[in-house]
Amino acid sequence: MKAVILDAATLGDDIDLQPLHREVDTLEVYDLSPPDTCRERLAGAEIALVNKVVLDEALLGDLPELRMIGVLATGTNNIDMAAAERLGITVRNVTAYGTASVAQHTLMLMLSLANRLPLYQRDVREGAWNRAPIFCLLDHRTLQLDGKRLVIVGSGELGRAVARLAEAFGMHVDFAARPGNEGEDSRRPLADLAPEADIISLHCPLTEATRHLIDEALLTRLKPGALLINCARGGIIDEAAALTALRDGRLGGLGVDVLPGEPPRDGHPLLSALEEPLNLIVTPHNAWISPEARQNVIALTADNIRHWKANR
Repeated sequence: MKAVILDAATLGDDIDLQPLHREVDTLEVYDLSPPDTCRERLAGAEIALVNKVVLDEALLGDLPELRMIGVLATGTNNIDMAAAERLGITVRNVTAYGTASVAQHTLMLMLSLANRLPLYQRDVREGAWNRAPIFCLLDHRTLQLDGKRLVIVGSGELGRAVARLAEAFGMHVDFAARPGNEGEDSRRPLADLAPEADIISLHCPLTEATRHLIDEALLTRLKPGALLINCARGGIIDEAAALTALRDGRLGGLGVDVLPGEPPRDGHPLLSALEEPLNLIVTPHNAWISPEARQNVIALTADNIRHWKANR
């Protein structure tokens, strides 16, 4: 049985692939695969393993021996699922592999923004502490998390993990109703919770119901100084509106690990704004990248292959 990994570089070069080797006779590993190489590299393979490589209908139709696609991530939007089903190709993804890693990253953003770390680091770098008339700097009002209210959008495993960490800091946690399903949800809608929130953290998928969920109208409902964190998907926040609110002082801090286009080869307003004196943090979609999480992707993918072999 032959398996091929088309974009192993997306998992880093410090990950042990032996769990995959043990499940197949041959494992071919490619760091990256431009579109014009995929057909040749997958020829004769029964299993394709991909993270972000697009496997569309035309390509799948030219691979008669392909029987399983293992997605090295949760999202399957790079796979033509209808074509795979029609061709009898099983598609298996991995979930909950990086819960601890992403939750930790979320708390890092929360703590850094609450303590105005971007602003104080800028001050120190520019010599403000050296020139201070007293022993410390007091220029930026910080936020003590104890007793504050965190509103989480997304009550899956990740949202619940963030809630547990926040509660350890003494925060009160509310989960918003599922966007688009507010009428059938016993929880309060985000629009109702927003005026009470000291921090909003997003852990929901990007759907038509969540696209620009945080828009100008929602931002105007927030209390002055509220923090906004997005470790979910770019586009859930209207980033232009959020940046304006941050510049105007209506938003107390903004931390994002995701942008609508990744990598942002054409730039993005939030990246340009990093040069400004703002309580702003942008991380490069790396909330999930702890070695433990990346190794877990391999372990879960090996499990998927093993279960597929047993049940095909």
